[in-house]
Amino acid sequence: MKVLGLETSCDETGLAIFDSEQINSDNQGLVGQVLYSQIELHALYGGVVPELASRDHIRKLVPLLNELLEQCNMKKIEIDAIAYTKGPGLIGALMTGALFGRSLAYGLDIPAIGIHHMEGHLLAPLMGANPPAFPFVSLLVSGGHTLLIAAHGVGQYEILGESIDDAAGECFDKAAKMLGLPYPGGPNIAKLAEAGNPDAYALPRPMLHRGLDFSFSGMKTAVHNLIKDTDGSDSDPQIRADIAASFQHAVVDTLVKKCVKALKQADMSRLVIAGGVSANTHLREMLEAELAKINATVHYAPPALCTDNGAMIAYAGFERLQAGQSDDLDVSCVPRWPMTELPAV
Repeated sequence: MKVLGLETSCDETGLAIFDSEQINSDNQGLVGQVLYSQIELHALYGGVVPELASRDHIRKLVPLLNELLEQCNMKKIEIDAIAYTKGPGLIGALMTGALFGRSLAYGLDIPAIGIHHMEGHLLAPLMGANPPAFPFVSLLVSGGHTLLIAAHGVGQYEILGESIDDAAGECFDKAAKMLGLPYPGGPNIAKLAEAGNPDAYALPRPMLHRGLDFSFSGMKTAVHNLIKDTDGSDSDPQIRADIAASFQHAVVDTLVKKCVKALKQADMSRLVIAGGVSANTHLREMLEAELAKINATVHYAPPALCTDNGAMIAYAGFERLQAGQSDDLDVSCVPRWPMTELPAV
């Protein structure tokens, strides 16, 4: 089964083709993918502007599809099914991909299915060279979401903890803006932190001893106050680097300790981490070190699949389509969509 995946939930237009007949090859079924990022567009405003995101998706979908088909040496009629991101995300951005995908599927007389964006992230590591087996605990950490999930199978999810305010990635963006760094914040904070001392400043670890939920709004406030109270932070590059390193370490330390607690609570030994923040090197290093102490393993998506992409949507679509699931002609998108509402496969 050849599945075209479309991802348009926020500021990346991602398309990919997954072929189940190539699932045992070196690329684990991924025939090809294309990705267009709107970072330069939104960097002018310091964050994503929803209406501009929607318009840019519309502008890029057709040329990207043509580019993908050429890359894969395929024609439209060879596509067997289409999967598109149904939610969660920005409603206008979601609608562009959903309407495009559903219309194309109707024209080709093939099935289509709407996919949960975070389920796509959760399943992306299964496309790696050594995919983890169910059950496992998953940390989904991105600009809009921070979730700890016990995954017992596709569609069999138990929420262990989630952010009650800002997501970790969102906190990175806001801290970067306070430090005068460009959007997106995560990579730029990490780069600046390389020259800093992570122990230079004591920053809070919010809700560390209160269950498995997350709260990063206090962290954001603490960084704001630190920058305000630190003499020379505007002009001294070392102070700025130390603040970035201390902030990154505080966020990562919080995530790691919550992951260890979740594994123990769920009585599992495998952790899957996905989402844009999962590419953070400091997070990976700390996770591997701490999980080794409890004889647990950590699994990641391939580097190209950490951020939003069409491949994860195509793969999640394949899992559900092969189980007989598909959507009718009605197109509905869901800006907020609990993963516990998804049907099991």
